[in-house]
Amino acid sequence: MNPRSDIHDRLAASLREARKARGLSLDAVAKLSGVSRSMVSQIERGESSPTVATLWNLTQALQVDFAGLLEGRDAPGIEVTRAGDAPVIQGRGRGVSIRILSPAETVGEHEVYDLSFTAGGALDSAPHNPGCREHLTVISGALQVISGEAEERLGPGDVARYAADRPHSIRAGDGAARAILIVQDS
Repeated sequence: MNPRSDIHDRLAASLREARKARGLSLDAVAKLSGVSRSMVSQIERGESSPTVATLWNLTQALQVDFAGLLEGRDAPGIEVTRAGDAPVIQGRGRGVSIRILSPAETVGEHEVYDLSFTAGGALDSAPHNPGCREHLTVISGALQVISGEAEERLGPGDVARYAADRPHSIRAGDGAARAILIVQDS
């Protein structure tokens, strides 16, 4: 297959998938992007090569990552990050390792972390954006969660959901602990 047709096919498929995933019609995308309905349709069919400006307008209207549009996706595909390849945040908290499980493009919207605490470890956080919430599931050990003035103790299998738009912290007691943390911005 020649690279030009492959690029057109991937671009067309990515834009079509993004539009359908958001439940938008061609007319709606045209209104949101300022790109004519016929041009959107031609691009989605791989019949037209959009300018960078047109592509930028479409990605902004569809709220998709401009840089990731042409990344190949095998269907059906499974994106895998091997355990040793997941990025780890260093220097946040004391006695805690924070492994990032979510893809980079979801930062600020929906983030997933694997937290490993040593005995006495703590992760203290400043307020996040207004309306932000965290969902903490304890895998092993015991943790104390503080959100503003509220405080709870959790054991294995317990789930805490709390406001993260105020000072909040997660602390291990006398033993090691592990948890999965989901940060959901409003």
